[in-house]
This record gives sequence, C-alpha cells and structure tokens, in this order.
Amino acid sequence: MNNDEQLHGTGRGGVGTDQPRDSKGALAELRAQLEAKRVAQKISKTQLAGRAGLSRTVVSQALSDAAPAPSAQTVGALARALALEVRPLLDLLATASGTAAETGGRLLGRPISDWAPLDLEVHPAVDVFSSSERGRSGRGRVAALPSYVRRPHDDVLAEVVAAAGDGTSEMAVLVGSSSTGKTRACWEAVQPLSPRGWRLWHPFDPYRAKAALTDIAHVAPHTVVWLNEAQHYLGAGEGVGELIAAALSSLLTDRKRGPVLILGTLWPEYAAVYNALPKPGIEDVHFQVRQLLAGRQVPLPDSFDDAATDITKKLADKGDRQLAHALEHVRGGRLTQFLAGAPELLRRYEVATPSARALLHAAMDARRLGAGPHLPRSFLEYAAADYLTNDEYDTLADHWLEEALAEIGAPVHGNLAPLRHIRPRSTHGISTSAEPDQPSYRLADYLEQHGHHQRRMLCPPASFWQAAHDCLTRPDNLANLAVAARRRHRTRWAYLLWHKAAEAGSSIALVQLAGMQETAGDHEAAERLARQAADAGNSWALYQLARGREAAGDYESAEALYHQARAAGNADAVQRLAELRERAGDREGAEEFARQAADAGNPGALLYLARDRQWADDHEGAELLYRQAADAGGALAFFRLAELREKNGDQEGAEALYQRAADAGDIDALLRLGRTREEAGDYNGAETLYQQAAKAEGTLALLRLAELREKNGDRKGAEQFARQAASAGDTDVLYRLARNREWTRDGEGAELLYRQAADAGDPDALLWLAGRLEKAGDHEDAQTLYRQAAEAGGSLALFRLAEQRERAGDQEGAAILYRQAAEAGGTLALLRLAREREDVGDHEGAERFARQAADAGNTEVMAWLTDLREKSGDREGAQRLYRQAGGIENPQVLASLAGLREKAGDREGAEQFARQAADAGDTSCLGWLAGVRRKAGAYDDGLWQHGLDPDGTPSAPWVPPH
Repeated sequence: MNNDEQLHGTGRGGVGTDQPRDSKGALAELRAQLEAKRVAQKISKTQLAGRAGLSRTVVSQALSDAAPAPSAQTVGALARALALEVRPLLDLLATASGTAAETGGRLLGRPISDWAPLDLEVHPAVDVFSSSERGRSGRGRVAALPSYVRRPHDDVLAEVVAAAGDGTSEMAVLVGSSSTGKTRACWEAVQPLSPRGWRLWHPFDPYRAKAALTDIAHVAPHTVVWLNEAQHYLGAGEGVGELIAAALSSLLTDRKRGPVLILGTLWPEYAAVYNALPKPGIEDVHFQVRQLLAGRQVPLPDSFDDAATDITKKLADKGDRQLAHALEHVRGGRLTQFLAGAPELLRRYEVATPSARALLHAAMDARRLGAGPHLPRSFLEYAAADYLTNDEYDTLADHWLEEALAEIGAPVHGNLAPLRHIRPRSTHGISTSAEPDQPSYRLADYLEQHGHHQRRMLCPPASFWQAAHDCLTRPDNLANLAVAARRRHRTRWAYLLWHKAAEAGSSIALVQLAGMQETAGDHEAAERLARQAADAGNSWALYQLARGREAAGDYESAEALYHQARAAGNADAVQRLAELRERAGDREGAEEFARQAADAGNPGALLYLARDRQWADDHEGAELLYRQAADAGGALAFFRLAELREKNGDQEGAEALYQRAADAGDIDALLRLGRTREEAGDYNGAETLYQQAAKAEGTLALLRLAELREKNGDRKGAEQFARQAASAGDTDVLYRLARNREWTRDGEGAELLYRQAADAGDPDALLWLAGRLEKAGDHEDAQTLYRQAAEAGGSLALFRLAEQRERAGDQEGAAILYRQAAEAGGTLALLRLAREREDVGDHEGAERFARQAADAGNTEVMAWLTDLREKSGDREGAQRLYRQAGGIENPQVLASLAGLREKAGDREGAEQFARQAADAGDTSCLGWLAGVRRKAGAYDDGLWQHGLDPDGTPSAPWVPPH
C-alpha cells in the first residue's frame, strides 16, 4: 500500500458490468488506459505530474506494473490531467482493490432545502425574550436567526452564485474575522439555487480533511461544496491541504463535472499565511492553496458601515427584536459579533475562576498550535495543571473539573458557550468524535481567535505537552503539535509526539524521526526508521538520509541509501545515483541510472550528465545525452541542445532545435529564437516568434515586441504593444518604454508614456511625473500627483510629498504628511519621525514612533533607537526600551535585540530575547547565537543541542528513545 493510501484510504467506486472481474486484470487495464492516453498526448511523466499536481514518484508508481495500486486521489488527479472520465477508472480501481462500490451512483450531500443553517455552522444569534417569555428556561431552545442585512460582499457572492447557476463552475472564499457573518452570508447566497434542485455537500465525516479528500472525486454537477472554516481543509498537515487544493482546482476546471459551486470561509490570519510568497530557498508549502485562492477571496468587514446600520435600524423598527437589542448595546457597527455573543464570551473568559480559565488557556493553545477542534476531556484536565499557580492548584476542590466545565459550558444567551461539550455525530456507524470513547469539547470561535492573538508569543507549559502525548491519539493532532514543538525548539517533546504519531500509523512521522536521529548522530536508528517509512509506502526518509550523508562526504553510505530508496520506488534517488556514479568516474553506470530515471518520467538526470559533459568540453557526449533527454519528453533538453549548437557555431541547427523546444511548449525557446532572428536582422521573423510567445506567455513577449518596434522607428506600434501589456495588468512595459524615451532625451515622448502608465495605475509613473513637475517648479500639480500615487501605491508618495513640503519650509504641513505616511504603514516615515523627535530631546515621542514601526514589521527602528541610547550612555533609557521591545509581539524585533545584547557582551540578555522569539515559533535567533558563540570558542551545548524545556530553560541531555 502506498503512502497516499495509508493517509487517505482507498477511494470507493461502482464496478461496471463490462470491467474485468479479477483484480490483476482490472489494475492492468487501469494503467493501460492512463498510459495510452499519456502516449497519445505526447507528454512525459514529469509533465503529467505537473498537470496533475502530483510528484514524479507518485506518477511513476501509478503507471508501473511493479508498484502497488495507486490511491483513488491519484487516479482521479491523473484522469483529470489526461481528460479521461474519472468514474470508469475508479470502478477499475475498486475492482482491483476488492472494495465494495459504496459510492457507485450515489449523490454527495442533500438538497439545499433539506439543510438548516445551524447544521452548516451558522452561528446561533443572541436570544431575546419578550416579557411573556422572560423567566422560561432557555435550555434546548433554538433562537431564530435575525433578519439578514445585505452588504457589499453579498453582491459579489450573488454574482458568483448566479454564474454557477448559469452553468459555470465557481468558487468564492469569504475572508473575515470571527463572528462577522461569513457563514451566514454564504447560506443566504445559495438560496437561489435551492428551487433549481442544487444539492449541498458539507464534508465532515469522519473528519473534515479526510472526508473532503476521499470524496471530492465524486462531486456531481449542481452541487455546492461547503468548506466552512476552510483552514481545516486547505491547512491540513502532511501535505493533505495541498492535495485538497489540487483536487478542488481540478473540479473547477473539469467542464464534464460542472457546474459546481465551492464556498468557503477563512479568518484573515489563515488567508495571510496561504497568500504569502515563500522566501528564497524555503519550500513553497502552500503553492496549490495560493493558486486556488487567487482571485477568489471576498473580504468581509469587521463592522457595519453607515448604510448597513441604517438598514438594520429599519428592520429593528419593523419588529426584529434581536437587531434592536444589538443596536441598543453596540457602538461602532460590530453588530454580528454582538449577535453571536462575542462580548459576553469575552467577559465570561475574563471573569472565569482560575480552574476554568486554565481549561480555556489549554484549549486556546491547543487550537492555535493545530490540535482539535474537538478536544478530549482528559487532555483538558491534565493540560490545565501548569496553567495554575501553586496556590491555585493546591486549593482545587475534589470536583474541580466538573465545576469548571459547568461554569464555562453554560450557554451565553442560551446559544453559545466558551467551551461547549460536543455530542459526537454518528453517520453509517462512524463516530465523528475527535478521539474515540472520550467526551470532547470545542472552544468558541471568538475565543479561539482571541487566543490566537493574545497568546501567540507564548509557549505552552510542560503539562500541556505531557497531556498531548498521553491523551491525544489522532496522528494529525500529534503531528501538528510535534511541528509546533520543533518550531519552538522543544526538541524532546517534538520527538516524543512524532514517536506517538508514528505508532498511530503516520509514515510522515517516521520520516521526521529518522531525520532527528540522524541529527543526533544515531545513524543506525535513523536508517531503521527510514526503512520502516519506506515499508509503509514513504521512501522520502531514505532519500533524505542519503542526501545528508552525501553532503557530509560519506558517498559510500549515501549510495547504499539511494539504492534502498530506489528499491522503495523513489525516482529521485535514481537521478542522485547517476550523479554519484558520474562523480566517481563511472560514466557508463551514470548513463544507465540516468536512462532509468528518464524511463520513470524524470529526464533531469540525463540533463545533469549532459551539462557535466558539456562543461568538460565533451560536446559529442553531451549532445548524445541531451538527445536522450529530449526523447524522454524534456523540452528543456532541446533548449540546452540548441545552446550547445549555437556555441559551436551551428546557427541553423540551433534555430531548428529552439523551434522544437518551442513546439514542445518552452516559451523561453520562442523568445530566444526571436532574439536570435532579431540579432540577425530578420525583424519580421523575430516579430512572428514574439507574437507566438505573447499568445502563450504574456507580457515579457509584449515587452520584446515593443522594444523591437521602437528599435525600428515604429513608435506607435511600440506604444500599442506597451498599452496591450498594461491592459493585461503589467504597466511595467509602458514604464520601461518611457525610460527608454527618457534615455534618448525624448522628454516629451517619455512624459506621454509616463502619463499613460500613470493612468493605468502605475504608482512609479505617478511618482516620476510628480518629481518632474516639482523640478519644473509646478508644486501644486506635483502635490496632486503625489496624492494620486499615494492612493495607488501606499506610503512612499506621501513621504515624498512631506519632503516637498519640508523643502518649501512648511514644517507643520510636512509633519502632518509624515504622520499620514506612517499611518499608511510607511516605516521610512516612522523612522524619520523617530529621529526628529530624538533630535529635539523628545525621547518619549521617539519611542512611540519606533514602537509603531516595530508593530508594522520594521525591526530596525526599535533596534536603532535602543542602540543609540546605549551608545550615548543612556543605560536607563536603553533598558527601558529593551523592556518595551520584549513586549512587542514580533519575533524579528526580539531577534534584533538579542543581537544587540550579544554584541554588548550581555549573554544572559541575548538568550532571554532569543528564547522569547523561540516561544513564538522563531528559532533562527537561537541558531545565530549558537553560531556566534561557536566561532568565539564559547559554544554552549545547553542552548541549542538538546533543545529547550517548556519553561524556556535549556533541556538537560537526553537520549531519543528507540
């Protein structure tokens, strides 16, 4: 069984009457259909992997007769990538796997009209009793939802739903804070689809991620896929979130399965994580999710604007008691939060008894570190211990747990509770409880978000980690907490949690354990764990160990491990074997392994060897290998071969190969070929090639076309292509063309293009024009353009405008604009203001602006000011700033301050800041400190090698268990 199947289970499908009845025949037929379609489309396995959103190894195993049966998710992804019908292939897989056709012919979900909004997690609203009802028990009573007040985001949702109703598959994700009305808005939006017979599927059984991944392939047309709290799907660990995102993308783009409508909700914190681009050299763990969400996020404000408030007042006047009650108690438009009981939830948390607050803190920490949402009673009980002081713990009553749970389980206004007991659902005999045979509790969403913000810089105490290890059993909960422990340098707890996750069946945990044992120097234990992972279908651990041994120069051990990884089905290991053989001088062995890798869908090894031969001036050997890579489906091989021919002076042969690379889909080859024609003076041929590239790639080719026309004196044509690029969303072409005109001293032509770029919304062009006008003495028009640039692109224009005022002697106006730039997030302005205040002796004002810069993400201003105070001899002021900075919830600021303390010789202070950063999940500062001390000959093993205890002190040496 491969790793995908271990994680997600085998898909279920109906067995067609015309399909082979024996499992071997069915599996052979499945693979034959996939392979025949791949060959017919003339795509390599690597290209197929890219289309399907799978790894090369998974695709290779899926098509290999020597590998186990692929998972339903893999088959579905391959079928969609090859434009094959999914259902017959899943039927073959079901026959091959010997599973019953449980889902054959059944439709996921239920008609929209059969759902109740509360079943879909729409928040119950504040219950308001009339005078005749007052005094009755509210227990068991379900309050009616208040009248719905439409806001601008509802219009956006309505357009998406209408498009789905008209036959186009659509997706929208509402992004807003807790209790702002996201789920209710989605519920209201789908109502027009109800009379048209649409169904709604809410994947939650047995838990969200597994339910979604198992059955997305079975979603039928005219279905709403309901992804409330989408982080439970898109943020699922062990790469599951990426698989779900890829499956959803395939669903949206498969016309045969549409129309479908995917609706989701997200908190801004999660959206920010998924939207963020990775730093260079860091693995892009949310690529599929980011692509899925692009252009599909609908922001939802935290409060009602004046128009929505006016509508609310009218509805209240017509008799809606809930809205009237909210209007009486709320200022600032935060009506939905009040209706969802948020203020009362927060009040109950703030006045909770110590034991009840300890339970809430344990639940908050569990949720923010990735466990839950349903938390078992035993975990909460044992985790709470260290959240209590010694006196509080010693005075606990015998029945403290029951009393505390009753206190925070009592409903707010009869609907919500800070920590609610969850009654497990049961569907087809499968319990949806988080942990089997244990009462479970769920933290209120509003308090969960409150905990995310208020406790994000804290590391949970020892009792939390012990309770997690002893009481949690689900691999995903254990794995998420192990990751959180590792990020906080709680190495011992990370190992113990991974160990238990491995015992619960997680092959990913085995991979992590192998890596930790390797780091600890126990190579034998590392290899044993890696082989266990490979036996469970995950050969990555063996491959990673081999890479580590290779990096350490132990090539013999590395090669042995690569062979083991290869035997376990890891195609990447074959490429590394080729490279090792080449390095050892065994060219024949290297080529054999490279061909094996190419046969498995990875021509990269052949390319590597070819480049190696090329560098060694063995052009004949290089060309032979490039051709083999090209035959294996590598468009890049044609490109490299063309480069080689070009270098050897064979321009005609190079052009032919560039054309073949372009025919295989390599846009760079078209651009290169176009540039070659251009340099040869064949401008018509170059333009034809650039036009081809523009249709496939976009704005880079348009830039080449604009430059080509400009070079030939066709300025109107150049401007046409530049405007075409601007219409496609890239104003940079206009801007660069304007710069070219400026360099040729065509100021008038440059200004015209800058204005066109400015009209298209390019803030750089606006800034250039403003500066030009300012130099010409037209300060009034320059100011207007600076303001336009500020509206289009943020704080830099305001900063420039402030400088303009300052040069003109308007100090008061300049100060106002600097403050506006600072409010817009401009840290340059904050630094300027901090320096200005410091220069005039206003230390308090300087500190205020420095702190604002730190809160905005600029780590330098606070560090600069602190260092300045220390160098000036103001030790008291420096210490005060250190104390202030220690409370700033930004790990980068803490890291900067740790560096200052270390340079000043204050090792204790440096460690204090570094540990605070580690508590928040950023251990980079600890590593930096360890490196500095190692160079100074004062390396402290206790700081880094053995990790930290939950209280932040260095862990004592410990031996990882086997």
